[in-house]
Amino acid sequence: MNHTSFIQQLPKVELHLHIEGSLEPEMMFELAQRNHIALPYDSPQAVKEAYQFHNLQSFLDIYYQGANVLIHEQDFYDLTWAYLLRCQQDNVIHTEIFFDPQTHTERGIAFDTVVNGIYRALQDGEKQLGISSQLIMCFLRHLDEDSAFATLELALPHKDKIVGVGLDSSELGHPPEKFQRVFEKALAEGFLTVAHAGEEGPVSNIYNSLSLLKTTRIDHGVRCVDDPQLVQQLAEQRIPLTVCPLSNLKLKVFETMDEHNIVELLRQGLCVTINSDDPSYFGGYMTDNFLAVANAHSMTKQELAQFTLNAIEASFVDEAHKQRMVDKVVAALSSAE
Repeated sequence: MNHTSFIQQLPKVELHLHIEGSLEPEMMFELAQRNHIALPYDSPQAVKEAYQFHNLQSFLDIYYQGANVLIHEQDFYDLTWAYLLRCQQDNVIHTEIFFDPQTHTERGIAFDTVVNGIYRALQDGEKQLGISSQLIMCFLRHLDEDSAFATLELALPHKDKIVGVGLDSSELGHPPEKFQRVFEKALAEGFLTVAHAGEEGPVSNIYNSLSLLKTTRIDHGVRCVDDPQLVQQLAEQRIPLTVCPLSNLKLKVFETMDEHNIVELLRQGLCVTINSDDPSYFGGYMTDNFLAVANAHSMTKQELAQFTLNAIEASFVDEAHKQRMVDKVVAALSSAE
């Protein structure tokens, strides 16, 4: 069995996916028409052509613009459902998705509208597609601490739907310590914590996310290689890194996939995982990301499967659920021999 067909049938677990970043240009147009919103593009193709980014900020500018078409609970449902259908296609058996409530509440959309639409789709995904999921709410780090606190308050009635809080948006100039108090409150309320760190920002952001925000995972984290001591700590403590290969390429974190350090980190015993980040904008969902890494680096099937095993280990589900997922990966490996 070649790598392509093995990757296609390998069960996958996604831990770093921004639901707003799965908004495909076709759906953007569909929702713009449905909600009578003017777009600065005249076709889905024009939107795709605008997706040429030179750094994180150039992407974020267009990302927030795209989110303007999301108004009603049904829009958030449709967005999430479309993503789950891609999961089904890519054999993603479990996903833990981020959403950015402030992107919407800042526009006057109710928090409940956002979370209820996404959550209803996730429930249907479990019932109809057999895809399990968790929901993680991210604070936008370019906004102030007060806005994050206000968002946390809005989330409290939805503890049954939201498993954790995260930190995303522009990393440079917005270090983890800016949100230490908000994360303390979130932890006290029983939320798990994760944070984007070490994508464009320095190694100190990874250290401070772990020590100040008490994160159980680091989203991205590829800059850890700047500090061998940190790499050793991440390996020894099995601190998961949710790496997004195609995203890193598209945002010029690495120039080519050959230069990407994910395989090197895997072989150093780190709990690295493959994820799609904002797949509509970065040119690929889970299978695309696996293929991009496998095509640039010589890897064994066991190593490819290890990305999923790492993601299962890093996921926010109970041990019994983890074991059921591991069994699926083991079955895929044995049938590939």
